[in-house]
Amino acid sequence: MKKIGSPEKEMSFLDHLEELRWHLIRSTAAVMILAVLAFIFKDFVFNTLIFGPKQPDFPTYRMFCNISQALGLDTFCFQEMPFRIQSRTMAGQFSAHMWTSIYAGIIVAFPYILYEFWKFISPGLKEKERKTSRGFIFIASLLFFIGVLFGYYLITPLSINFLGNYQVSKEVFNDFDLDSYIALVRTSVLACGIVFELPIIMYILTKIGLITPEILRKNRKFALIIVLILSAIITPPDIVSQIIVAIPIIILYEVSIYISKIVIRNQKREENRRKRKD
Repeated sequence: MKKIGSPEKEMSFLDHLEELRWHLIRSTAAVMILAVLAFIFKDFVFNTLIFGPKQPDFPTYRMFCNISQALGLDTFCFQEMPFRIQSRTMAGQFSAHMWTSIYAGIIVAFPYILYEFWKFISPGLKEKERKTSRGFIFIASLLFFIGVLFGYYLITPLSINFLGNYQVSKEVFNDFDLDSYIALVRTSVLACGIVFELPIIMYILTKIGLITPEILRKNRKFALIIVLILSAIITPPDIVSQIIVAIPIIILYEVSIYISKIVIRNQKREENRRKRKD
């Protein structure tokens, strides 16, 4: 790998480590700055974002309530969630405030983290590879935030509604711990954000020769099983939620096959051009 701006100078292993260290420092600094802002605006972060999916007027509940009423049901129509959220440790609320702010910083700073990652690996790429991958940061960030919104507006409220209303007996009432509630919201949001990066992951794996469109097509059945397992992990154990999660993942898998096909086709064109030049 050559350092940017110095095409003739090869970087040593220690130079690479130093370069990586500064990329990590800048990424961490961006996360910390955004985390501090999230820490300051705790009312918005907690009352609007974190606890929004437990309120009956949350957009998802209103939408499903209207749909269920149109079908003659009242499944998602309610006035109040049948549970309370509590903190049972002295530092519980402060710890939740701090860690939630850090995770918020990571989510919001995701495009910049990708940018620093790209700056680190781009000097090792050829000029043509850099040109064809210019949209990497935008597309990867877009997919990530679509996944985050999908997790927040669909998976989170479905999970909270199912688990909040689930009872093994009327003798047991629900008082959920603050950490448990926040972990559910965080896991749903981040898991979906990462899952929606599937086309980018497949693009990279195809580029380095680990997969091909034929492999993806041949293993479509196994992929479907994995998708269903993933859906069961990141959603509550009800069929509707799992189907809602499985559908976009299956679509992303099919898109990944198409992307892999394009990569292989471009690689073959490049090989043919080289043969003609030789």
